[in-house]
Amino acid sequence: MIVLIDNYDSFTYNLVQYLCELGADVTVVRNDAATVAEIVAMAP
Repeated sequence: MIVLIDNYDSFTYNLVQYLCELGADVTVVRNDAATVAEIVAMAP
């Protein structure tokens, strides 16, 4: 799994689309919606 941090710009979803086309499992997290501990717990 890849965790991509969204800094509220459109480029994030361009990356998500490209990575998904390559077969990656991508999760998007807004930069103010999760702590470092929460992201680490996702085990990306």
